[in-house]
Amino acid sequence: MTDSSQAAKAPIEMPPVPETPDIKTGRLSPQEYSENFSDLLPALDRRRAVIEADRCYFCYDAPCVEACPTGIDIPSFIHKISTNNVKGAATDILTANIMGGACARVCPVEELCEDACVRNTQNSQPVKIGRLQRYAVDGLMARDDKQIFTRKASTGKKVAVVGGGPAGMSCAHRLATLGHDVVVFEAHEKAGGLNEYGIAAYKLPDDFAQQELDYILSIGGIEIRYGQALGEQIKLEDLRRDYDAVFLGMGLAGVNKLGLDGEDLQGVENAVDYIAQLRQAKDVADLPVGRKIVVIGGGNTAIDIAIQTKRLGAEDVTLVYRRGENEMSATWHEQDLAQENGVLIKHWAQPKRLIGWNGHVRQIEFEYTQLDGSGKLMGTGDTFTLLVDTVYKAIGQYFVPSPLQDGGRDLLTITPKGKIAVNEDCQTSLDNVWAGGDCTEGQDLTVAAVEDGKRAAIAIDRALTS
Repeated sequence: MTDSSQAAKAPIEMPPVPETPDIKTGRLSPQEYSENFSDLLPALDRRRAVIEADRCYFCYDAPCVEACPTGIDIPSFIHKISTNNVKGAATDILTANIMGGACARVCPVEELCEDACVRNTQNSQPVKIGRLQRYAVDGLMARDDKQIFTRKASTGKKVAVVGGGPAGMSCAHRLATLGHDVVVFEAHEKAGGLNEYGIAAYKLPDDFAQQELDYILSIGGIEIRYGQALGEQIKLEDLRRDYDAVFLGMGLAGVNKLGLDGEDLQGVENAVDYIAQLRQAKDVADLPVGRKIVVIGGGNTAIDIAIQTKRLGAEDVTLVYRRGENEMSATWHEQDLAQENGVLIKHWAQPKRLIGWNGHVRQIEFEYTQLDGSGKLMGTGDTFTLLVDTVYKAIGQYFVPSPLQDGGRDLLTITPKGKIAVNEDCQTSLDNVWAGGDCTEGQDLTVAAVEDGKRAAIAIDRALTS
């Protein structure tokens, strides 16, 4: 046997794993940061908006309206854009969805209104409903006479709203227009919920969430008390005693764990926490980011953290999901966006082991997965290992019921899935308590939360004035 053949059969020596992770700030130039965290899509100008509006067929019983959780009269507002009645178009939108500006930017329109557009049946692109909605709402916000709502005469009734996110603020605004006084109890330093803390920065840039909040508050009759968490500074029984009605919209406080040894290693982080940190950063260049990133999950949060770390200057970002692309809860548009941003998506693999060095995660071992004969997910036994600087967990959140318990006993009915049980009016098992948004079962969408708040407010008003 020749020396060359012996060398060919010798095991390949892998380079040693670096002892310290490569995590640092300022990986990009100021111009690159500015471009990476500017608007994902540019706003339509007047000419492009009219051209796009003219593509609408203005359908009777339009399927796009049926697909919109808030029931916006889409043909009506698009027709008003085509006739240059931008304020009227925005009125159609905001009357149905007070957060129509944010929803125009973050809604998965590719699976809602635009997916239902009849142009899809003609081998054509759907009308860009989301971008037209943004054009109308942004046009209104730029006007001096932008306030289209007025309050009814005071009813003398007081309503407590727990949580200043989309559901809570939607409920508060509708109640205020109906003449009720509202106090919003918000646990954080800012209201806005996911719009403020949980949505990718490139989707809602320029502090838009707070601009929208300011518009909601400008109607009057709404007070926000910050640093007020249910179960800590405030109690449900006290709110029921002191207010005529209560709306619960506190979202999901719990973050699912991987359940692996080493999960407490440095560099193993919750995606939602880092996204919140990014959203509140005065300068994204000051945020430390690893060179090699692994994201575990298949939802929109997983996509958001993957793209944002890539845009912060990470060199290699790999998103790993235990099932196939069709089972990912992230929309096809979000998956495409991730890959366009250089994110590598690996399907059919689950985390098996976290490997640390000097207290910091340095590698993560995955096991390939497949479905057995009954359709149950199982590991194949084959594994692969990725070198990492940071691992982000994005495998879902859950509702924490303890603030609604007394001595371990639930104060209201909790569903088998661990969320607050409500009826079609968003009323809980308690006669003067309503709930909506992510803390109840339904679509995990901003637009769905807004609709819950609106529907609950109408039911609360009916109960208080009947």
